[in-house]
Amino acid sequence: MNLAADPGLPLLMRRLEGEALPSLAMYKDKCLQRRLAVRMRACGVGTIADYVGVLDAHPGEVERLRQALTINVTQFYRNPEAWRRLTEELSGVEWQQRATWSAWSAGCASGEEAYTLAMALSEASRSRPPVVIRVDGTDVDADCLQVARQGRYPERALAEVLPEVRDRWTTVKGDQREVVPQLRSRVRFGQHDLGREPPPAAPYDVIACRNVLIYFERASQEQVLERFLSALRPGGLLLLGKVEMLVGPAREMLDTVDGRERLFRRRP
Repeated sequence: MNLAADPGLPLLMRRLEGEALPSLAMYKDKCLQRRLAVRMRACGVGTIADYVGVLDAHPGEVERLRQALTINVTQFYRNPEAWRRLTEELSGVEWQQRATWSAWSAGCASGEEAYTLAMALSEASRSRPPVVIRVDGTDVDADCLQVARQGRYPERALAEVLPEVRDRWTTVKGDQREVVPQLRSRVRFGQHDLGREPPPAAPYDVIACRNVLIYFERASQEQVLERFLSALRPGGLLLLGKVEMLVGPAREMLDTVDGRERLFRRRP
């Protein structure tokens, strides 16, 4: 399937306007092609125009397409070294004396990253005067956000968390772990589309967006990074995924704190 040559693609994009889906225009061509092909094969159609007909005839297919387009592989403290480096940096930035610390987990899926961000901020502030910690966890996937709000996860989701940190911020509930009320009160979840909407409540001291940009084509990556820049306070920190790089104006506005862990600081 060649997306560029398929006349049904504009038709599909018009059909999906107004649906709670990421903008198809943001995806890399190969990434979008793979995900569309999965659903088209499942529906037994060979062209995008025919697939639009399936969407019209079977409204439930929109949800299945959304699931194919959104990548929701996550866990607490995924790539723990990156979170250790972030926690170290949180202790030394200029805004540490403020009474409120704010952060944004962009593309938070089912909430593990947003709660991890709240844990990191809470751990960094434990030896300091009390501060208000506010984390916005956003994603385009409403079902994932419902899981996030419940704050209950299987034990395996916390396999990378140090036992003392895990036990401080979660409690055992049967065969699961539940985020303690103190931490849950610091995180609020909302539906948000990185490709279409401005940051939810800027400015932020920290933004974490991990393993999301890799699925977007370059122009969309630049657009999202510019939004992050506009939402970060001077001196604020940006944490990206292991294989994600800065592109466009962001390279001139962010200093590298740790290149290996993709941690950057906004210039004053």
